[in-house]
Amino acid sequence: MAIFRSKAPLRISFAGGGTDVSPYPEEKGGAVLNCTIDKFAYATLSSKENAAGATHVHSLDYNLSASYDKPEDLVFNGELDLVKAALKVLRPSVDGRDSGPGLELFLHSDAPPGTGLGSSSAMCVALVGAFQLYLKEAWTGYEVAELAYRIEREEWGRRGGRQDQYAAVFGGFNFMEFNGTTTVVNPLRIHPDVLNELAYRLLLCYTGTSHYSNDLIERQQASYSQKRPETVDALDATKRLALDMKNELLRGRIDEMGRLLDEAWQLKKHFTEGISNDRIDSFYAHAREAGALGGKLVGAGGGGYILLFCDFERRANVAKSVTESGGRVVDFSLEPGGLRTWMVRP
Repeated sequence: MAIFRSKAPLRISFAGGGTDVSPYPEEKGGAVLNCTIDKFAYATLSSKENAAGATHVHSLDYNLSASYDKPEDLVFNGELDLVKAALKVLRPSVDGRDSGPGLELFLHSDAPPGTGLGSSSAMCVALVGAFQLYLKEAWTGYEVAELAYRIEREEWGRRGGRQDQYAAVFGGFNFMEFNGTTTVVNPLRIHPDVLNELAYRLLLCYTGTSHYSNDLIERQQASYSQKRPETVDALDATKRLALDMKNELLRGRIDEMGRLLDEAWQLKKHFTEGISNDRIDSFYAHAREAGALGGKLVGAGGGGYILLFCDFERRANVAKSVTESGGRVVDFSLEPGGLRTWMVRP
């Protein structure tokens, strides 16, 4: 039997994150500027004729293996819940009787969950991609992204927006617009010289702590629903900033990125409480003292990865500061491709 593989890239978000989280896009329309990087979530799917109906899952990230062969096995209990949600949607007849051959899933990612790079959504997209190939479905990129959103946000119930799923599907540098349930992905034609310079002057740094975005996003949603002025104003401003940053990049005005990233970070801290903390503030302050012109956490907040923009002459100083602050600089490149699937025949 054939083996079906997929990989979906992780992403870094420059501006607009948070405006893709309901109910903001339904009421005001959101906008996000992001790009994918050469870190991936991987899924391998193969069928096992001698294990009818059962699905065996091996997760390298969590060092877990589990088997599911009936609906009662797919109860959310904090263990491989994303996979369970995907199986509920993509393989609803998991009953151990007439659901076809058994399946085996092997999953791993270049970055663990809780780092702010959209790894959970990328894994969900990779799962959808592997099943699409296995089921021979002709889903479009938009349909794959929406299916991944449905699995993660509705079936599983994990809070968040739409940018991560769409970034993982389409890849590259995109300006995304969210209006209600309609999403438009605008690929940006940025000059290669600008992209090379941007990649050279960015530092992606692990702060040494992970975060749980669900709680932060729940508080942000509550603050916005209550029309808390500080939250509403910050979300409105970050949406405008995403447009400004997109225009500056298209014009090749790379030096503006540092100032705009710092502005995006200051706005983000007004979304709700807990976006930053003393450790993150100290980490960022030391990086700025060493020569970083700006930066921001790339996820919901509280920890994970921070993206720093540096003057090229002081990049090494900033990297040293990151290490001294207990962080770690991660090598990466900008990734132009999105979800990829392929079949291997033994």
